[in-house]
Amino acid sequence: MPHVAHPGLFECPELSLNITTTIAYIVGQICSTASLTHNLEQCVKLVARAAAAGAKVLFLPEASDYIASSSTESLSLAKPVSSSPFVTGLQSAAAKHSLAVHVGIHVPVTVKPASSSTSNPVLTAIAQSDSSSGASATKLYNRTIWINDDGSINEKANYDKLHLFDYASLRESNTTQAGVKFTAPFASPVGRVGSLICFDLRFPEAALHLAKPSPSSEFANSPAQVLLYPSAFTVPTGRAHWEVLLRSRAIETQSWVIASAQVGRHGDGAKRVSYGKSLVVDPWGKVVLELKGVKGEKDTEWEAEDGAVGELGLIDIDLEHWDGVREKMPLIRRTDVYSEV
Repeated sequence: MPHVAHPGLFECPELSLNITTTIAYIVGQICSTASLTHNLEQCVKLVARAAAAGAKVLFLPEASDYIASSSTESLSLAKPVSSSPFVTGLQSAAAKHSLAVHVGIHVPVTVKPASSSTSNPVLTAIAQSDSSSGASATKLYNRTIWINDDGSINEKANYDKLHLFDYASLRESNTTQAGVKFTAPFASPVGRVGSLICFDLRFPEAALHLAKPSPSSEFANSPAQVLLYPSAFTVPTGRAHWEVLLRSRAIETQSWVIASAQVGRHGDGAKRVSYGKSLVVDPWGKVVLELKGVKGEKDTEWEAEDGAVGELGLIDIDLEHWDGVREKMPLIRRTDVYSEV
C-alpha cells in the first residue's frame, strides 16, 4: 500500500468534515504559551478534527502543556500527570473521540545533588525517592506520554528526554532532569514506536539503539518501526539542521520518522520562537509530509506562517515499505571492528 501525505488539508475545521479518504495517522502543530487552558483548547480542537478524518492516532509536539517565559514560571506550572488539568482534559478528549494521542508534557520531580563521581556533566542531580534524606530541590522531566483511545495512559510508554538542550541563552538543564533510560519500543496502531524528544535528534546512537538494536538488546526481536521526535526547535537550528537530521535518522535506521513541532512565537512579545515545519520521513529518507513554519529574516520579525498554528498533516504509514527497505539493503554492522550501539 503506498503512503500518502496531505499537508495542510485541515487548516480549517470545516474541511475536515468533508474529507472521505481514510487516513490513519495525523501530525498536529500548535504554539504553546504559559496558559495551560489555552494550550489544552488548541489540542482538544485538533483531537476533534483528527477524529473526524478517521484518524487512529494524533501526534502532538514536545511541551504541548506549556512553554513558559522563565525557569521560575516553568517550575510553577508543572503538575503531576494524575492531577494535571492539561493531561486529564486531553484524556477526556481522547476517550470522547476514540483517538490515541502522543504528546509532550512537563512533570515535576524532586531531586538531590549527584555524587561528585558522576561521569556525565548533565547529571548534576538524581531523582530522589520518598525515603531519601538530605537537601532536595524540584526540577522537571521533559516527558512524552501515550494516551490510549479509551483515555487511559500507557504507563510503559512514558519517556523522559535523555539529552538536554543547552544552546546559547537557552539552558534546559537548569530546570530539567535528564532521563536515565530508554523506553522499549511499544506496539501501537502505527506500528512499534520508539520514543525520543527534540534534542535527542542530534544523537544517532539513541535512534540506532531503538530501531537497530544489538543482538544482546532486550528488544532485539522487536525494534522500533517508527521513531518519534516531538520537538520545539529554535528557528536558527531549525533552518540549519531540522530536515537533514530527521532524514539522516530515517536513513541510517531504515525507519519511519514522525516529528511533530511547535511553531511560532510563544506568547505576545515573547522572545522564544519555534521553527515548526513538522515532518514525516520514510525509511528511504524521503520527506513525505512537511507542514508550515515561520516567516521573517530577523528574530524580531519571526512569526508563524498563516495557517501554521493548528495545522494538521495526514499520513499513512506503510510498514511493508519498512520491511522492503531493510530486505533490499541489509545493514550488517562490523561489531568485530567497532562496538555495538
